[in-house]
Amino acid sequence: MHLASRYSVSPKYLGPPAPGRAELLRAAALALRAPDHEAMRPCRFVHIDAHQRAALGELYARGAQRRDCDAAEVQRARERASNGPCLLALIGHIKDGALDVPAQEQWLCIGAALMNFLNALHLMGYGAKVLSGASIYDADVEQAFCAPGETLLCWIVTGTPTRSAHSRYSDDAASILSDWDGGNR
Repeated sequence: MHLASRYSVSPKYLGPPAPGRAELLRAAALALRAPDHEAMRPCRFVHIDAHQRAALGELYARGAQRRDCDAAEVQRARERASNGPCLLALIGHIKDGALDVPAQEQWLCIGAALMNFLNALHLMGYGAKVLSGASIYDADVEQAFCAPGETLLCWIVTGTPTRSAHSRYSDDAASILSDWDGGNR
């Protein structure tokens, strides 16, 4: 099974070529195949074009300055916007009070859409990694990406792997699968 070879790939091991617009649209189309009760579409993907990376880097740097980081940390924050050949943001929008689709179900839909997106990239021959960090929680960065009621959830860095991907952890499936004991604990 080809999906069994999908692992996260660090941005330092992602090179060109990056997925183009048509490939990103195919990945987004597969993200739409994720479970989504009532077709709420609780997420969207935002591609940050190469010519926008410097502007994003400045947002990262200003956030680092507000967090009282030293000059070297501010510069590293600025440079993070240039990690990997292709960068996207995942934005979530949870509709509170949706009785038929509670918040936890909407969060599950977002996670499933993200995984379908990552799997689609993998099946096209690309590597990817989901990243978070301080920039996700920075008010200015969030405002630059999100409409009211939306949340910046993560960054997705993607490109062509420059080395074989592998697991950093044990793939012990039995550790996450158990049989129900009928409620007798």
